[in-house]
Amino acid sequence: MATKRRGIHATNFRPNVLNSASETKGTKPTCGPTSIREILTLTVLHVCKKSLFFDTNLKVAIYLGSLFIISLIADVLPFPKIYLSRSDNIFNRLFVKFSWGWNIILLTPFILLTSLIYCCGDKVKVAKQHLFRLGIATFFWYFWTSLFNYIEASYGRCGNATFATKTSCLLEGHVWNGFDLSGHSFILIYGSLVIIEETRCIVNWDCIKEHLRLEEHYRVTRETTPSTNPLRNLSDAQIKYVKENYEKFTPYIRGLLVVIALLQVLWDIMLLCTMLYYHIMIEKFLGGLAAIVTWFVTYRFWYALPNLLPKMPGEGGFKYMKTVSPQVEPVGKVRRANSITDPQVPMFMGRPIYTKLGRDKEENNVLASS
Repeated sequence: MATKRRGIHATNFRPNVLNSASETKGTKPTCGPTSIREILTLTVLHVCKKSLFFDTNLKVAIYLGSLFIISLIADVLPFPKIYLSRSDNIFNRLFVKFSWGWNIILLTPFILLTSLIYCCGDKVKVAKQHLFRLGIATFFWYFWTSLFNYIEASYGRCGNATFATKTSCLLEGHVWNGFDLSGHSFILIYGSLVIIEETRCIVNWDCIKEHLRLEEHYRVTRETTPSTNPLRNLSDAQIKYVKENYEKFTPYIRGLLVVIALLQVLWDIMLLCTMLYYHIMIEKFLGGLAAIVTWFVTYRFWYALPNLLPKMPGEGGFKYMKTVSPQVEPVGKVRRANSITDPQVPMFMGRPIYTKLGRDKEENNVLASS
C-alpha cells in the first residue's frame, strides 16, 4: 500500500550553515593567486635586496678595513696586471669616470616614483623631503672632489722644476707629483652608500598592496573595531591615488631596483681594482674616510632629526616600513611553533601564503559564531 508523501516543512529544512554564516558575517578578502611570472620577479628582487641591504655598519667596516689592509699589501707586493687594471678599460671609461652621473640618472626616477606613493602625490613634500637629498649628496660630491684637486695642485711639484703649476706641467708632458687623494675611493664608496640608503624604502614595499586591500575592506564594511592599518588616516582621495599609482609605478620601480643593484655591484668591483692598482694606501684610505664621514653625518644624523629637512627615505603620509627589534628568548623556554591554538602565517619573500590551516581556522570560527 502506497504511503502518502510528507511535504517539506520549514522545520525539516536545514540550510548550509557555513554558507549562510559566510554571507551574513563576511571575512577579510584574501590575496589573489600568484603567477609564475610574479614568483620569478620576486625571486630576482629578493636577490637584489640581499645584495643591497647587507648590514650597512658591517659593510662600512669592510670598506675601511679593506682600504687599509689590501691597499697596504698592494703597496708592498704588486699584483699581476689584468684588463681591469688598465685605466682605459671599458668600465672605467664609461662608468667610473661618470659614476655620479649614473647614480643621479638612476636614483632620481626611483626616488620620484617611490616618494609619490608614500607621500600620496604631494609634490611639494616629494621635492623638499626627498629629492632634496640628491641635491645635498651632489653638493658634497662636488665639494670633496674639488678639495682633492685643490690639495693635489697646491701641495705638489712638477718633475721639471721650471714649471710651477700643475696645468703648465701637464701640458708640457711632465709628471706632477702631489698628494693625490683618491677620488675613485671617495666616489665609489659614497655612491654605494647613497644607493643603499635611497633604495631602502623598497623594503616592505609589497606590504602597501596588502594595506590597501585591508583598508578598502574596512571602509566598505564600516567595521566598528579600531583600525591599526597604516593607511587609516588617509582620505578617500589619497587612498585612490595610492592604489592607482602603486599598480602603475611598481613595475618601473622594480626594474630600476634591479639596474641599481647591478650598478652597486660594479662599484664594489671597481673599488677593489682601485685598492689593488691605483694610488697609495693613505690616499685611498683618506678618500674612503671622507665618503664614510659624509654618509654618517647626513643619513645617520642630519636626516634623522625630526625638525629638519630633508627626511629619511620612506617617510611620508603613512608608515609602511617595519622596524623589527630582535627578541631574546629566555633560557629553557620552549616555543610551540605552528601550534593549532596560535598558528603562524607562513611567508614567502615577504608575501603571506594563505594555507589550509588558515582556511580551516576561519571555517571553525564561522561555525562557532553561527
